[in-house]
Amino acid sequence: MERVAFKTNLPPDKVKELVEVLRGIYDPEIPINVYDLGLIREVTLKEDGTLKVVMTLTAVGCPVSANLANEVGLAVQSVVEAKEVEVDVDFEPPWDPTQMTPEGREMFKAIYGYDIVEQYLRQQQELAQQQA
Repeated sequence: MERVAFKTNLPPDKVKELVEVLRGIYDPEIPINVYDLGLIREVTLKEDGTLKVVMTLTAVGCPVSANLANEVGLAVQSVVEAKEVEVDVDFEPPWDPTQMTPEGREMFKAIYGYDIVEQYLRQQQELAQQQA
């Protein structure tokens, strides 16, 4: 099985199902799913039976953040039985393209015609040189 792009304490079969449902939820601005964009940071089942999801967004102030969080919550609830699902949207650390899965990176290249990770890393290098 591929390396999972988020922290979890769930069994591998549930994780595989989770990845499948998360790949069905798309970011409204970048037409790539929330899993392959690297927006899901954690899916853990707490001792009290609550399923905790920690996710981020590609941009702070994203107008659809509540909708996307609800959609993710419903999707994980369809896979993992939990008494309650908490979805926290966390911006620390901020999202950047290096958090995408290799599949997400390839999807981005196919849609936009360039490698966003290479471009991002090049920009970071240029910024570091300017500040040095």
